[in-house]
Amino acid sequence: MSIRKWNRFLHRDLGYFFTGMTIIYGLSGIALNHRHQWNPNYIIRQTIFTVSDDIEKDSITDQYIKNLLSSQKLEKNYKKFYFPSPEELRIFIENGTVTVNFASGKGMVETIRKRPLFREINFLHYNSIKKLWTWFADLFALSLIFLAVSGLFILKGKNGITGRGAWLTIPGIVIPLLFLLLYFR
Repeated sequence: MSIRKWNRFLHRDLGYFFTGMTIIYGLSGIALNHRHQWNPNYIIRQTIFTVSDDIEKDSITDQYIKNLLSSQKLEKNYKKFYFPSPEELRIFIENGTVTVNFASGKGMVETIRKRPLFREINFLHYNSIKKLWTWFADLFALSLIFLAVSGLFILKGKNGITGRGAWLTIPGIVIPLLFLLLYFR
C-alpha cells in the first residue's frame, strides 16, 4: 500500500474509533467554556421565603426547625443546624441548606443535585480517574494530532492542501495565534 492509502486508512479508522471520545470532549469543552453562565456539574436551585415568627436565637429547638422545614416540605431531609452569626440560622438538609436571617425575616432554601450526563462527561474530561484512563486520553490526544495532520493530505489537487485546503488551513492556524498574542502580551 502507498503512503496515501495508509494515511486514508489510519485517518478513517482512528476517526471511527475515537468518535465517542470526540463527542465527550466536544460536549465537555462547550460546558466548560460556559461555566460562568451555568454549573455544568450541578443543578443549584434557590427558593426565597419569609419567616413570620419573631423568634430569639436561644429559643430555637429541633421542633422549631422541623416546623420551619415542614412549611417548605423539607422536614424529612433535616440533618442539623447552627448559627454562623447571631442573626442567622443555617440548617443542613439532605442535598442542600436552609438559611434564615432573623433581622430581615427572609429565608432561602438552596438545593443541589448532580447534573445528568454533563457531570459524568466532565469527570472524564478532567481526567479524574487517572492511571489507565490517562493512557487512553493521551492516545486520544496523539490521535487528534495525527487526524489534524493526516487530514491535510487526504485530498489532492484544487481541493487539497495546495489549493482550497491551504486557504482554510492558514486562518485556522492564524486565528489561535492571534488570540495568544492578544492575551499573552
